[in-house]
Amino acid sequence: MTISIEALRTRVADQFPQTVEELKSLVRIPSYKAPSAPADAKERSAKRVAALLESVGAQDVQIIQDVDDAGEPGGPGVIGRIPGPEGAPTVLLYAHHDVQPVANDWDTDPFEPTIKGERMYGRGAADDGAGVALHVAALRALGEELGVGIAFFIEGEEEIGSDTFGKLLAKYRDELRADVMILADSENESTDTASLTTSLRGMAEVTVTVRVLEHAVHSGMFGGPIPDAPLLLTRLIASLHDANGDVAVEGLKPSGVADQQWDEAEYLELASAVPGLQPWGTGTISDRVWFKPAIDLIGFTTTTVAESSNTLIPVASAKLSLRVPPGLDPVEAQDALVKHLEAQPRFGAELTVEAGHAGEGYLADVNTPAAKTACWAFQEAFGKPASFSGLGGSIPLISEVKAEFPEIEVLVTGVEDPDSRAHSGNESVHLGMLEKCVLSEALLLAKLGGTLA
Repeated sequence: MTISIEALRTRVADQFPQTVEELKSLVRIPSYKAPSAPADAKERSAKRVAALLESVGAQDVQIIQDVDDAGEPGGPGVIGRIPGPEGAPTVLLYAHHDVQPVANDWDTDPFEPTIKGERMYGRGAADDGAGVALHVAALRALGEELGVGIAFFIEGEEEIGSDTFGKLLAKYRDELRADVMILADSENESTDTASLTTSLRGMAEVTVTVRVLEHAVHSGMFGGPIPDAPLLLTRLIASLHDANGDVAVEGLKPSGVADQQWDEAEYLELASAVPGLQPWGTGTISDRVWFKPAIDLIGFTTTTVAESSNTLIPVASAKLSLRVPPGLDPVEAQDALVKHLEAQPRFGAELTVEAGHAGEGYLADVNTPAAKTACWAFQEAFGKPASFSGLGGSIPLISEVKAEFPEIEVLVTGVEDPDSRAHSGNESVHLGMLEKCVLSEALLLAKLGGTLA
C-alpha cells in the first residue's frame, strides 16, 4: 500500500489534536530524579509511554531497568518493536521520558500543560516528551503504509547521565538492532527551519574539594595566615581560563570551525543575558559553542551567606562540567583537567579531585542515504531546505549505539527551537513546529519504506 505526500499531510493535521493531548499526558507526570520527586513518577511515566507505543501497534513492549556500576537502579526505559515487511530496513526510534527537576522561575504550573498562543508550556513539553509524542504521531499517521520495521527505545535516565544505557543496549541488542536510528532530542534552527544536527560536544564531570582545617576557627585570630577553603578553591577555578576567557587547560583545544555563524546579539538575547554582558572567549559564537572546550562551575558547596559567621571555612567543594569538542577523547580531556587542578599552587591544602561521568561527542556524515532522505523530508514538511547545525550540548549514548551497531546510520533530529528553554523555567514546545516535525518523520519513514505514491 502507498500514500501520497498530501494525503499524509492531511492525516497528520487531522490527528494532531490527539498528539497534543498525548503530549499533555506526559507533561503531567513529574518524571525527574530528586528528593522532591514522587517515588513512583518514573514508573508511571514509563507505563504511559508503553501504552502509547502499544496504541500504534508496538509488540513485545517491555519496561526495562538495570543497575549502574555503584549498584544503584537506573531509570526505567521502554522498548518494543513493529515488525516490517521481509527485507525492509528497521528504524530505531529513540527519545526519553525522564525530565529535569523544576527551576523556580515558572509562570505556570510546570506539570500542568498550558497553551499560550502557539506554544505549550510545561516541564518535558519540549525535552523530551515531544520526542515521544513525535514518534507516536508519525507512526499513527502512516498506519498500514509504514513499510519499515520499527524498534523503540524510550529511555528513562537521559537527564541523569544514561548510566545504564550501555548495559540495556547490550542486553536487548536483538530487540534494538536497526539500520537507521532517529534520535529525537535535539534542536531546530527556528520554528520554520528544521535542522539536522551534525556535531555535538562530549562531556566530562569533575568534583574538586579543598580542605585547610579540621574544623572552623575564629577569623579574627586566624584570618590572614590561614587561607580559607573557598578562596583557595576559587583560585584553582580561576586558573581554568585565560584573560580572554578561553580554556587554559593544556590539551583542550578546538576541533573544528563552524560552517554557519550565530549572530552574537541574537545569541545573547536567547541566553537572557543581562544588558552589557560580553561573551568571553575568542572566535565566533558558533565556533565557541560547537567546536571549542568549555568549563563551567555547576555546583559549589560552602557556607551560605545566611549561615555565615566570623569563622574560617575549613572545606569547600565544586563540581565542574567540561564540554569536550567533538573528536576529542572525553576521558583524556577529563584527565587533562584533573592534572591541571592537581598542578596548581594551593599552599599545602588537602586536595581531592574526583572524575565523574564522561561521554563522547558526535560528528555526523550528512552524505549518507538516510541523511539525504531526512533533508528531503524536512524540505517537504517545512517548505524550505533544512540547515546543518552543531550543538554545544552532549548526547554520549550515540557512541554506545555506534559501538553496538557499527553500520547503523544515526540521524539527530529534534522538536526544540531556540525559545524552548529546555532545562530552564517556562520550558515550551512550538505546536506548529511540532506538527511539521511529525510530518517530516512520517515522510522520512515512508520514503525509507518505499510506501510514498
